[in-house]
Amino acid sequence: MLKIPGYEDGPLVQGTAYLDEPLFWPVHLGSCLRVEDAQRAAFGADWDAAMELYHVMSAEREWPVFSVPLSSGHTIHVVYRNIEGDRGVDYLIHHPAWSAAETLAVDDGHFMGPGMAWPELLSTARQPATEGVTDPDARLLLLFPALGDARLPDDAAVPLTTALTALTLIEETSEVANMLLENQGQWSPAHWRLGDGACINDGRHSYRNPGNAFALPEGRLLEISRALNGWEATTQLTSG
Repeated sequence: MLKIPGYEDGPLVQGTAYLDEPLFWPVHLGSCLRVEDAQRAAFGADWDAAMELYHVMSAEREWPVFSVPLSSGHTIHVVYRNIEGDRGVDYLIHHPAWSAAETLAVDDGHFMGPGMAWPELLSTARQPATEGVTDPDARLLLLFPALGDARLPDDAAVPLTTALTALTLIEETSEVANMLLENQGQWSPAHWRLGDGACINDGRHSYRNPGNAFALPEGRLLEISRALNGWEATTQLTSG
């Protein structure tokens, strides 16, 4: 059984086998495909099969976990929290020096986020890894629901389209990529900036907004920023 320090709620199991199933991706991105036309474009005639896959993945007996290692030694864990009546997807980050994982974002009916800016999402997707989820396209789509960025570059749809084309059976990948970018999860897109070296935002539901009472501590904000952006750490890692 997998263990994530500080996250002891359920039977965690490796979920990487799901990544080879093309229908996994529209299921995983479902919260960013709320419009009926977007769902039709993403699922097509495979809606019933996709829902069957979702029911398998959301079974209480197993909580699939997808781990995305970072060059800094941190790992992002994407956890399907399969509690009856409280299902959702938790985006956690952990380092071996920490006593417990921190939450970046929560994708459910009581959402929390965003957890990442667009440049961080790209950086995280492209960081090399030899274990966990290693494919850059898979990392990009897996972490996409944690995104919330009001300032997207004009070519943001390009890498997203490439990933959808490589990993899914979606026919209109460019159209779906643009729909995903228009939605960006359940929160309003946030404005990101540097504050004392850390990448922070103004999102009312974000752990990375220092103005929120529930925000991560200053040291964690700085360390997480460096990890997501692929910067070499220049300060001592904070301990839990």
